Amino acid sequence: MSEYADCVDEVGDINVGNNNKALKFIEDVTIHADEVQKRVLSEILACSANAEYLQRNGLNGCTDRETFKKVIPVVTYEDLKPDIERIANGDTSPILCSKPISEFLTSSGTSTGERKLMPTIEEELGRRSLLYSLLMPVMSQFVPGLDKGKGMYFLFIKSEAKTQGGLVARPVLTSYYKNSHFKDRTSDPYTNYTSPNETILCLDSYQSMYSQLVCGLCQNKEVLRVGAVFASGFIRAIQFLEKHWSLLCRDIRTGTIDSKITDASVREAVLKILKPNSKLADFIESECSKGSWKGIISRLWPNTRYIDVIVTGTMSQYIPRIDYYSNGLPLVCTMYASSECYFGINLNPLCKPSEVLYTLIPTMAYFEFLPLNRKNGLTGSISETPYLNDKEKQELVDLVNVKLGQEYELVVTTYAGLYRYRVGDILRVAGFKNKAPQFNFVCRKNVVLSIDSDKTDEVELQNAVKNAANQLLPFEASLIENTSYADTSSFPGHYVLYWEISVKDATLIPPSVFEDCCFTVEESLNSVYRQGRVCDKSIGPLEIKIVEKGTFDKLMDFAISQGASINQYKTPRCVKYVPVIDLLNSRVISSYLSPKCPRWTPDHKQWSTQN
Repeated sequence: MSEYADCVDEVGDINVGNNNKALKFIEDVTIHADEVQKRVLSEILACSANAEYLQRNGLNGCTDRETFKKVIPVVTYEDLKPDIERIANGDTSPILCSKPISEFLTSSGTSTGERKLMPTIEEELGRRSLLYSLLMPVMSQFVPGLDKGKGMYFLFIKSEAKTQGGLVARPVLTSYYKNSHFKDRTSDPYTNYTSPNETILCLDSYQSMYSQLVCGLCQNKEVLRVGAVFASGFIRAIQFLEKHWSLLCRDIRTGTIDSKITDASVREAVLKILKPNSKLADFIESECSKGSWKGIISRLWPNTRYIDVIVTGTMSQYIPRIDYYSNGLPLVCTMYASSECYFGINLNPLCKPSEVLYTLIPTMAYFEFLPLNRKNGLTGSISETPYLNDKEKQELVDLVNVKLGQEYELVVTTYAGLYRYRVGDILRVAGFKNKAPQFNFVCRKNVVLSIDSDKTDEVELQNAVKNAANQLLPFEASLIENTSYADTSSFPGHYVLYWEISVKDATLIPPSVFEDCCFTVEESLNSVYRQGRVCDKSIGPLEIKIVEKGTFDKLMDFAISQGASINQYKTPRCVKYVPVIDLLNSRVISSYLSPKCPRWTPDHKQWSTQN
């Protein structure tokens, strides 16, 4: 244990000069993975021994693994919601954690369509920074010389609110970018970005994107790596360039910045980089005005070595488009994280996207794993077990005891007050780094549709569809069957609903009724979806396609021809298999788009107050 402890004490701020220290840290904590996990759990429980939640469940100050597993329940967000709401409303007693809750990190929606509030503490920022500091030492083993140039990363913040008790509630990356760990980071070639902090911290998405692109283009020869957090965000940046390249060229040619950029701090930061450069403007104009945008990344930023974006899970749908824009540059997924906790890193970053393995770093949290079985079917859904009996709780597996090839739901215990919390991520064990397992990310449990950061589950979607279908009743029409599809063939992507309806005379239903149905579905979806539609413009208008009568019988026939059991067949609520989508599209009678954006405001209607 002493080697591990020394490594943790010494790891500090990792940069170019101590890559070996970072790699040694990874080696030591994965060799001693179980020992580290015991220590992490003991530290968490000792630190929060007086927390009401632990006392309420009978832990009585114990810090050993056996007692913890025996008395602490496995929970979901809904179980913790009453305690979280108390904190949000201003109760400062040690409810979940002995240390003060510094803010809430907003995660994707609950079953009621509202964002989750994940409590966090100040020291978690240091823990996240540590994980970030491991990424480039690992990457430099595969791509040397990255310290000789810059990274062009499209990074953005989102709106934040305050709870009734005065705590800030905002997305995890917004929290990180606005904190001194990021803003006042020490000089380090690995965190040398083309985008000044001011452009990243600008809340106006147009001004932020425009100014980041101007700076990236002005420094195009220095760029060695490009990226964004999610693949969808990177595609959005390229689409923005495709739309506004002439304006960008004008500003580079004249050394002035567009009048739409009104944020004074952004203008000042950009003008430190932007100088008149007719030669560069001519070059950009020449490349962007060509008929094809194939390979535009490697054409405009010729020294780019790879693209750093998340392309696992639902983001894999964007891989063909990124390959097109980049001429097949390597796609790198570096880390695995969520609002609840930062989990691990990819130790083989140049692998194919389909082969990405995340190694969980044992110091980040205490990890357990719930074994799962996948149902058969077109959607590949995960069997749901919302409540666990005592026997099932005992089936939770510790980090070092997972089995190769088995799928698990991730369960975490964090320093910030989550205990045996079901994250909802499904992971498959695909290898080991010393004693620490390496996982493929399989999917989010219950998510049927996702375009960007939105995650719409089956229950939410079906409730939205039910609300909309009620508008058909005055026309003696009803919805017989339906399914859905996340269409990313154009940008921004959008939800497509396939409806088969029963109606005496379809000509009696005006097109505006189906358009209103589209709008009603959107109004019924969660705030993350609506923010993507209204504010971020990352999701396009929802579309309803009316299909011929008998289409869903054809869909069942196809499923049975592929080996499904007629006795167990259920219509999938989401389809991804191309032949199925082709079948549905071949039977479309008419299609309709939502005529306007749904309502959305940055302040959460239940827990926020006006800033």
